[in-house]
Amino acid sequence: MTSEPFLFIDDQPISTGQILNYLQATRKLDAFIGDIVRQFVIERELQAQENAGVNPAVVEQAVVDFRLNNQLTDPNQFQQWLAENGLTYEAFHNQIAGSFRLKKLKEDVTAAKLPEYFIERKVFLDRVVLSRIIVDDKELAEELKTQLQEGAAFEQLAREYSLTDDRIMNGMVGPVSRGTMPDLLRAEMDLAKPGDVVGPIGMEGRWGLFRVEAILSASLDDPQIKQSLEDEIFEQWLADRMQTIPIRLQVPD
Repeated sequence: MTSEPFLFIDDQPISTGQILNYLQATRKLDAFIGDIVRQFVIERELQAQENAGVNPAVVEQAVVDFRLNNQLTDPNQFQQWLAENGLTYEAFHNQIAGSFRLKKLKEDVTAAKLPEYFIERKVFLDRVVLSRIIVDDKELAEELKTQLQEGAAFEQLAREYSLTDDRIMNGMVGPVSRGTMPDLLRAEMDLAKPGDVVGPIGMEGRWGLFRVEAILSASLDDPQIKQSLEDEIFEQWLADRMQTIPIRLQVPD
């Protein structure tokens, strides 16, 4: 028994079995199946979700907003855009409604876990804006620290002595996640305040002086941080669900 062609390429029929063989040959089969299982789990959870209905007025307003933001208010232009993207209006409308349902599912999954997860991740979310002077010699670093205490300009010393490329920016490094800092530097940052110069600190055979320009403390009130953490929790939850599902691949003859 032969399978029906899945698609045609240059008028040549390509069966499902051929497609799976192509994916396997290019080492993309696992990712392909993973995407299918992922969507299967999401759809099943959405179907089981209580009060999963979306207010039609909210969906319609989202459609209007999309058309306004993308300059598709003209009906002919909108129809052309739908055609170019292989969509009917009904399919586009369903995509918008589905995004609201998915958002509700994410909120339900992550709400209870979010505060504790934020605390676990906070060390990586907090950032410190730093400038630095990096030299090879500890004695030189200590001498530069003395000069700074006596009123020398950090920017000038960075340009003159620092070995790193950021010396051309007066030693400005920019925001650095506390969680990615070496332990010695992070310990100093925990006690520092804007304007403080810490060091010399030895790292990888070099010595550094670091000036704290600003401390950017993470907060769940930040919409971007909240969204990012929700996405991380949801993806982990989704991965756990996917691992519990038995999968059997049957390739057509």
